Formats: sequence, C-alpha cells, structure tokens
Amino acid sequence: MGGDRIMIGVLMLLSWATSIAAAVDCTTVTGLISACSTFITYGSPDPYPGLPCCDAVTNLNLIVDSTDNRRSVCGCLMGLITTYNPNSTAIATLPGFCGVTLGFTIDPNTDCNLYISQSLRQKWF
Repeated sequence: MGGDRIMIGVLMLLSWATSIAAAVDCTTVTGLISACSTFITYGSPDPYPGLPCCDAVTNLNLIVDSTDNRRSVCGCLMGLITTYNPNSTAIATLPGFCGVTLGFTIDPNTDCNLYISQSLRQKWF
C-alpha cells in the first residue's frame, strides 16, 4: 500500500516535470524572430518578410503543437510587441505573410492564458 502511494507520487512529479519542460523558452522564440529583424525594423524586403524570416515563422508554427507551447510562444511574442511597440504591426503580420497560423492573434490585447485548442486553429490574419 505504501509503495503504491510512493509510485503515484513519483509519477505525478514526473508528469509535472514533463509539462514544465514542454513550455517553449522565450530565447528560442526571440532567436527565430531575429531572422525577421530587417522586416520588423525597416519593412523590407518590401513588401514581404523574405524566405529566412518565413522559415523561422514556419518553425514557430511547428513549435506551437500543444496548448502549453502555444501559450509560451504567445507570451513571448506579446513581450516582443510590447518591447518593439513602434514595430508591433510588422510582428503581427508575420504569420499571415508567411502563410501560417499560430492559433492566436498577435495583438497587445491577446490573453495568452486562454485555452487555445489545436483543433480550433484558423487563419487569423
């Protein structure tokens, strides 16, 4: 009986650790978005962000494969648009220009804590 409780406790700790490790780090998001820095800063190559940037945004799309990862990426992008406020529109247009949907709208008013179902992902841009 006591061994069962210990095993359940260990399994609960392992599942908790796995869910924490699954969240995407903002360093990863910032690193990917840095491929878009010219477009975000200057709006060039005009009028589209270009292949290296879109490859990075496509990789972001691959990362948002779970609710936790979507929330993490969302939070990181919200931080970026707050930091680079004059260029927030350029950041918000990246998924649309690159033909991907991240499952949330890149907008300062987006609540990243809301549940965003993978099955409900649509084109928002």
